Amino acid sequence: MKSIFDQISRSCSQTVTKTYSTSFSLATKMLSASIRQDIYNIYGFVRFADEIVDSFHEFDKETLLNEFEKDLYLAIDRKISMNPILNAFQETYHNYGIEKHMVEAFMKSMRTDLHKTTYLTETEYKTYIYGSADVVGLMCLKVFVKGDNEKYNSLKDAAMHLGSAFQKVNFLRDLKSDFEDLSRTYFPNTDLTKLDEASKLVIINEIERDFELGLQGIKELPIEAKFGVFTAYRYYSQLLKKLKKTPALQIKNTRIRVANYKKIELLTRSYVKYQLNLL
Repeated sequence: MKSIFDQISRSCSQTVTKTYSTSFSLATKMLSASIRQDIYNIYGFVRFADEIVDSFHEFDKETLLNEFEKDLYLAIDRKISMNPILNAFQETYHNYGIEKHMVEAFMKSMRTDLHKTTYLTETEYKTYIYGSADVVGLMCLKVFVKGDNEKYNSLKDAAMHLGSAFQKVNFLRDLKSDFEDLSRTYFPNTDLTKLDEASKLVIINEIERDFELGLQGIKELPIEAKFGVFTAYRYYSQLLKKLKKTPALQIKNTRIRVANYKKIELLTRSYVKYQLNLL
């Protein structure tokens, strides 16, 4: 029965989320059960594409990505795939009217990671972030508003800023591994071998502005999504605070993390703010 296969597919996406990201998984658990699975489905799809270009160094990444992309569009067209991650994603794609150009922009940024290692201009940088992060935020927003196009359009810009903020924090946190393992530098006009406090502050200020605009959108989200997205916002904001306090030289030489006990503390405080309507 297809219903059994669909359930297995959804379980696979949930497992991928929980295994690859404890932080995102924790935030997703704070969403209403009515939309939680669909966010797992989106995450599973973007995680697997990202793994191909970031992790499978001993394999032909381009061939793997080509095959994955072909199967992705077949899944969307046929409304079924024997790849359970893509089968789960296509279900969410169709149920919430995710637009194909979002998927295409995401895959374009993933393909860029196969060959491009340096972003010299703001245009290149923003195009990459739009595809790798902003459209993922828009896919999630499609789920959050459940087909309310007026609500979607009013929150679209905020969702993109929040997606950008999350991605830029990841870039800053992962400077060492991106540069040493993948030879990538995402921030334009920044020599990461000579990253100083002034250059770091420019990046921090840019991210803080994105967070400020993103938070305004969180306040207007439907009740089913608000607490979960606020939890993710609080986690990444805390990570940014740690990065801001960390000397530039140390950021280049280690990966900054938020301790598990701190994540629980953030969750508790976020819940109190949410309950008291202090967002």
